[in-house]
Amino acid sequence: MVKTASTMLPLGIKAPNFQLPEVVSSKTISLDTFAGKQGLLIMFICQHCPFVKHIEKELAKIGKDYENTNLGILAISANNIETHPDDAPDNLKAMALELGFTFPYCYDETQEVAKAYTAACTPDFFLFDAKQELVYRGQLDDSRPGNDKPVTGKDLRNAIDMVLAGKEINPDQKPSIGCNIKWKPGNEPSYFG
Repeated sequence: MVKTASTMLPLGIKAPNFQLPEVVSSKTISLDTFAGKQGLLIMFICQHCPFVKHIEKELAKIGKDYENTNLGILAISANNIETHPDDAPDNLKAMALELGFTFPYCYDETQEVAKAYTAACTPDFFLFDAKQELVYRGQLDDSRPGNDKPVTGKDLRNAIDMVLAGKEINPDQKPSIGCNIKWKPGNEPSYFG
Protein backbone atom coordinates (compact mmCIF):
# COMPACT_ATOMS: atom_id res chain seq x y z
CA MET A 1 0.00 0.00 0.00
CA VAL A 2 1.92 3.02 -1.30
CA LYS A 3 0.93 6.27 0.41
CA THR A 4 0.51 9.28 -1.87
CA ALA A 5 -0.31 12.80 -0.66
CA SER A 6 -2.60 15.25 -2.41
CA THR A 7 -0.94 17.93 -4.53
CA MET A 8 -2.34 20.85 -2.49
CA LEU A 9 -3.48 22.84 -5.52
CA PRO A 10 -3.20 26.60 -4.82
CA LEU A 11 -6.23 28.05 -3.05
CA GLY A 12 -8.41 30.44 -5.05
CA ILE A 13 -8.19 28.49 -8.32
CA LYS A 14 -11.47 28.23 -10.23
CA ALA A 15 -13.03 24.77 -10.49
CA PRO A 16 -12.14 23.29 -13.88
CA ASN A 17 -15.11 22.43 -16.05
CA PHE A 18 -15.97 18.82 -16.83
CA GLN A 19 -18.63 16.56 -18.32
CA LEU A 20 -18.73 13.01 -16.99
CA PRO A 21 -21.19 10.10 -17.03
CA GLU A 22 -22.80 9.27 -13.70
CA VAL A 23 -22.51 5.53 -12.94
CA VAL A 24 -25.96 4.99 -11.38
CA SER A 25 -28.22 7.12 -13.61
CA SER A 26 -26.01 7.40 -16.75
CA LYS A 27 -26.80 11.14 -16.76
CA THR A 28 -24.07 13.58 -17.76
CA ILE A 29 -22.84 15.64 -14.83
CA SER A 30 -20.97 18.91 -15.40
CA LEU A 31 -19.76 21.85 -13.36
CA ASP A 32 -22.98 23.64 -14.42
CA THR A 33 -24.98 20.92 -12.61
CA PHE A 34 -23.89 22.66 -9.40
CA ALA A 35 -24.47 26.28 -10.49
CA GLY A 36 -25.91 28.44 -7.71
CA LYS A 37 -24.62 26.26 -4.89
CA GLN A 38 -23.02 27.87 -1.83
CA GLY A 39 -20.26 25.26 -2.00
CA LEU A 40 -19.12 22.31 -4.08
CA LEU A 41 -17.23 19.29 -2.78
CA ILE A 42 -15.47 17.14 -5.37
CA MET A 43 -14.03 13.87 -4.09
CA PHE A 44 -11.74 11.59 -6.06
CA ILE A 45 -12.39 8.12 -4.71
CA CYS A 46 -12.62 4.56 -6.03
CA GLN A 47 -13.96 1.16 -5.08
CA HIS A 48 -10.83 -0.86 -4.31
CA CYS A 49 -8.55 1.49 -2.32
CA PRO A 50 -8.07 0.58 1.38
CA PHE A 51 -7.87 4.29 2.28
CA VAL A 52 -11.30 4.86 0.69
CA LYS A 53 -12.76 1.68 2.19
CA HIS A 54 -11.61 2.97 5.59
CA ILE A 55 -13.76 6.13 5.25
CA GLU A 56 -16.50 5.18 2.76
CA LYS A 57 -19.26 5.06 5.40
CA GLU A 58 -18.31 8.57 6.55
CA LEU A 59 -18.43 9.80 2.94
CA ALA A 60 -21.96 8.39 2.63
CA LYS A 61 -22.85 10.03 5.98
CA ILE A 62 -21.52 13.40 4.80
CA GLY A 63 -23.75 13.06 1.74
CA LYS A 64 -26.80 12.41 3.93
CA ASP A 65 -25.91 15.05 6.53
CA TYR A 66 -25.55 17.80 3.91
CA GLU A 67 -28.26 16.60 1.52
CA ASN A 68 -30.69 19.38 2.49
CA THR A 69 -28.11 22.19 2.43
CA ASN A 70 -26.83 24.33 -0.43
CA LEU A 71 -23.74 22.13 -0.86
CA GLY A 72 -23.14 20.26 -4.10
CA ILE A 73 -21.25 16.99 -3.77
CA LEU A 74 -19.69 14.88 -6.50
CA ALA A 75 -17.55 11.75 -6.34
CA ILE A 76 -15.28 10.84 -9.26
CA SER A 77 -13.22 7.73 -9.94
CA ALA A 78 -10.44 8.05 -12.50
CA ASN A 79 -8.54 4.79 -12.07
CA ASN A 80 -7.36 2.73 -15.03
CA ILE A 81 -9.81 -0.18 -15.16
CA GLU A 82 -7.47 -2.25 -17.32
CA THR A 83 -5.20 -2.70 -14.30
CA HIS A 84 -7.86 -2.18 -11.62
CA PRO A 85 -11.14 -3.72 -12.85
CA ASP A 86 -12.68 -3.32 -9.37
CA ASP A 87 -13.02 0.36 -10.25
CA ALA A 88 -15.05 -0.22 -13.43
CA PRO A 89 -18.33 1.74 -13.64
CA ASP A 90 -20.53 -1.25 -12.74
CA ASN A 91 -18.55 -1.77 -9.54
CA LEU A 92 -18.68 1.94 -8.74
CA LYS A 93 -22.45 1.78 -9.21
CA ALA A 94 -22.67 -1.18 -6.84
CA MET A 95 -20.58 0.75 -4.29
CA ALA A 96 -22.81 3.84 -4.57
CA LEU A 97 -25.98 1.78 -4.13
CA GLU A 98 -24.61 -0.32 -1.27
CA LEU A 99 -23.41 2.72 0.67
CA GLY A 100 -26.49 4.78 -0.19
CA PHE A 101 -24.63 7.69 -1.78
CA THR A 102 -26.97 10.69 -2.10
CA PHE A 103 -24.61 12.42 -4.53
CA PRO A 104 -23.60 11.59 -8.10
CA TYR A 105 -20.63 9.28 -8.68
CA CYS A 106 -18.91 9.68 -12.04
CA TYR A 107 -16.28 7.76 -13.97
CA ASP A 108 -13.46 9.75 -15.58
CA GLU A 109 -12.37 7.29 -18.28
CA THR A 110 -9.91 9.65 -20.00
CA GLN A 111 -8.44 10.80 -16.65
CA GLU A 112 -8.52 14.37 -18.01
CA VAL A 113 -10.74 15.63 -15.18
CA ALA A 114 -8.43 14.12 -12.55
CA LYS A 115 -5.53 15.89 -14.27
CA ALA A 116 -7.41 19.21 -14.42
CA TYR A 117 -7.93 19.03 -10.65
CA THR A 118 -4.38 17.72 -10.03
CA ALA A 119 -5.90 14.77 -8.20
CA ALA A 120 -3.13 12.49 -6.98
CA CYS A 121 -4.65 10.03 -4.54
CA THR A 122 -7.82 8.33 -3.40
CA PRO A 123 -9.34 9.93 -1.46
CA ASP A 124 -8.56 13.46 -2.64
CA PHE A 125 -10.93 16.29 -1.64
CA PHE A 126 -11.51 19.68 -3.31
CA LEU A 127 -13.97 22.14 -1.76
CA PHE A 128 -15.07 25.23 -3.69
CA ASP A 129 -17.06 28.25 -2.52
CA ALA A 130 -20.07 29.97 -4.09
CA LYS A 131 -17.79 31.51 -6.75
CA GLN A 132 -16.45 28.00 -7.48
CA GLU A 133 -13.03 29.03 -6.17
CA LEU A 134 -10.95 26.50 -4.24
CA VAL A 135 -11.05 27.09 -0.49
CA TYR A 136 -10.06 23.67 0.88
CA ARG A 137 -7.96 20.79 -0.41
CA GLY A 138 -6.95 18.50 2.35
CA GLN A 139 -7.73 15.52 4.49
CA LEU A 140 -11.07 14.19 5.73
CA ASP A 141 -9.58 13.84 9.22
CA ASP A 142 -6.54 12.33 10.97
CA SER A 143 -7.74 8.72 10.66
CA ARG A 144 -5.85 6.31 8.38
CA PRO A 145 -6.06 2.54 8.02
CA GLY A 146 -4.30 1.03 11.02
CA ASN A 147 -3.68 4.20 13.08
CA ASP A 148 -6.62 3.55 15.45
CA LYS A 149 -7.91 7.12 15.19
CA PRO A 150 -11.69 7.35 14.74
CA VAL A 151 -13.15 8.38 11.38
CA THR A 152 -15.00 11.61 12.16
CA GLY A 153 -14.61 13.69 9.00
CA LYS A 154 -13.85 16.68 11.28
CA ASP A 155 -11.42 18.55 9.00
CA LEU A 156 -13.61 18.33 5.91
CA ARG A 157 -16.85 18.90 7.83
CA ASN A 158 -15.41 22.01 9.46
CA ALA A 159 -14.40 23.36 6.04
CA ILE A 160 -17.87 22.61 4.62
CA ASP A 161 -19.57 24.33 7.55
CA MET A 162 -17.37 27.41 7.08
CA VAL A 163 -18.21 27.56 3.33
CA LEU A 164 -21.92 27.21 4.00
CA ALA A 165 -21.69 29.99 6.61
CA GLY A 166 -19.79 32.21 4.14
CA LYS A 167 -16.74 32.31 6.41
CA GLU A 168 -13.02 32.16 5.62
CA ILE A 169 -11.30 28.79 5.95
CA ASN A 170 -7.89 28.54 7.58
CA PRO A 171 -5.40 28.12 4.68
CA ASP A 172 -3.19 25.89 6.87
CA GLN A 173 -4.52 22.53 5.65
CA LYS A 174 -3.20 18.98 5.95
CA PRO A 175 -2.97 17.02 2.69
CA SER A 176 -5.08 13.95 2.14
CA ILE A 177 -3.17 10.66 2.02
CA GLY A 178 -4.22 7.63 0.01
CA CYS A 179 -3.40 5.26 -2.82
CA ASN A 180 -2.12 6.95 -5.96
CA ILE A 181 -4.56 7.28 -8.83
CA LYS A 182 -3.96 4.38 -11.20
CA TRP A 183 -2.91 6.20 -14.35
CA LYS A 184 -3.05 4.64 -17.78
CA PRO A 185 0.42 3.92 -19.21
CA GLY A 186 1.90 7.12 -20.59
CA ASN A 187 -0.91 9.20 -19.08
CA GLU A 188 0.83 10.09 -15.79
CA PRO A 189 0.57 13.83 -15.23
CA SER A 190 3.68 15.92 -14.73
CA TYR A 191 2.71 16.78 -11.14
CA PHE A 192 2.67 13.10 -10.19
CA GLY A 193 5.95 11.75 -8.78
